[in-house]
Amino acid sequence: MTRCGTIVLAGRPNVGKSTLLNALVGEHLAIVSPKPQSTRLPVVGLLTKDDTQYIFTDSPGLLEPEYRLHEAMRAAALRAIDDAEVIAYLHPLAEHPAPPLATVAQLTKPPRAPIVIVYTKSDVVGPPGRPAVHPSEVFVSAVSGEGIDALLATIAKQLPESPFHYDPDELATQPMRFFAAEFIREAAFEQLHEELPYSVASEIDEFREGAEPVYIRAVLYVERDSQKGIVIGEGGRTIKALGAAARAKIEALLGQRVFLDLHVKVLPKWRRDEPSLKRLGYATS
Repeated sequence: MTRCGTIVLAGRPNVGKSTLLNALVGEHLAIVSPKPQSTRLPVVGLLTKDDTQYIFTDSPGLLEPEYRLHEAMRAAALRAIDDAEVIAYLHPLAEHPAPPLATVAQLTKPPRAPIVIVYTKSDVVGPPGRPAVHPSEVFVSAVSGEGIDALLATIAKQLPESPFHYDPDELATQPMRFFAAEFIREAAFEQLHEELPYSVASEIDEFREGAEPVYIRAVLYVERDSQKGIVIGEGGRTIKALGAAARAKIEALLGQRVFLDLHVKVLPKWRRDEPSLKRLGYATS
């Protein structure tokens, strides 16, 4: 009998959820950045191994909201926890022990799904400094691959018996235009400095997949005119570098050449404006 189910990768910002998702599915799906709070929307990756299909959801970090976008991110994370059949609760091994998930998520009652505590970044903690492993706990390193097989085996035991929900060859459930927008935002986190990436949103206006090269028209939104000038850069240098980095990421996933037509516009205070958030796909409830 096959097993299949949804596993949410949950935890505070910057504990390694996106990096682990990419390591689990063997593909760069979720954007990764040293800056926290880069994941705004859940990213779903698929892994089918033998008689088990894992539906991994990389959820936004559990944070204390400061504005409406944060509220939307937190709401998405809580929905993912509520919908999961298994919760992989991530916490850095160097900060062992992990506080209860219900405390971190500020839940009024424990989640209904079984919890596997995943201590991440194990490569930075040598064996002499490691605590004992308890049942339903796994040490992993997305960098070295340590613990990945043990994590999959632990999760598989908790998944329900079920037919596969997706074709075994599929890697993701979201459309390519979703990942194109995410990779543009990832490039913004790489190319822009300090707090500016947090003011950037990306939207795909047009996606012609039948063309050669694939034509993508996209918009980067910022909150102020001064930010627009920084994103464009002197002589357009910054936006060109950002576009080149984003295009390379999209081409790697798509497996085709891409023409990325990238523009910058001002959407005033979009992080705090409910209609703007809905337009960009961020739902606060």
